Amino acid sequence: MPEAALSNPERLLLALDALLDHRVNLVLYGRSAVWLGFDDPPPAVGATKDVDAIIRMSQLDELVNDEQFWDSRDAVNEQFKGEDMYITHLFQENQVFLRPDWLAHIVPLAKPVTRQLDLFRPATIDLILTKMMRGNDEWDMQDIEFMLHHDKISLAVITQAMNEAVIPDEQEYRDAFEKARVRVLELARQAGYP
Repeated sequence: MPEAALSNPERLLLALDALLDHRVNLVLYGRSAVWLGFDDPPPAVGATKDVDAIIRMSQLDELVNDEQFWDSRDAVNEQFKGEDMYITHLFQENQVFLRPDWLAHIVPLAKPVTRQLDLFRPATIDLILTKMMRGNDEWDMQDIEFMLHHDKISLAVITQAMNEAVIPDEQEYRDAFEKARVRVLELARQAGYP
């Protein structure tokens, strides 16, 4: 497939993969995870200009000390800065809205095909939780609505996930969660899945 036909997340990840000399596991979230992790996502999602990932606590020391990974990430960001595209937010799992057992439910990504990167996304319910981090953000709410319908997620399931979610202590995150909660519950009610 020619590069022009690739989405922005694919281009960024393939460029990173080409520079790595060893295997690296990444759990993607954000719009790149929606684009790469679902069948028939909305076309606008593939135009996202960044790739975000969750760093598992079990890999924190290894990844923090992996100079080749960070050098490769910086080189990719330099390569694509003219297009305003970046591999940006790499947050530790305790800095992201997730269920306590989220790691047991991650989903492998089949695309793009990579040599060194092992790519995953959180389970849909956890990906929805991560999308609540900016409060009632319109793009995030559109992505949540897509995922609710894609996986036919019921009001009961999303309510339980919200009750289990681990939210960072900072007040801004707690405020964002509460703002998003109202809208997401309404979207789930409108979706109407049992």
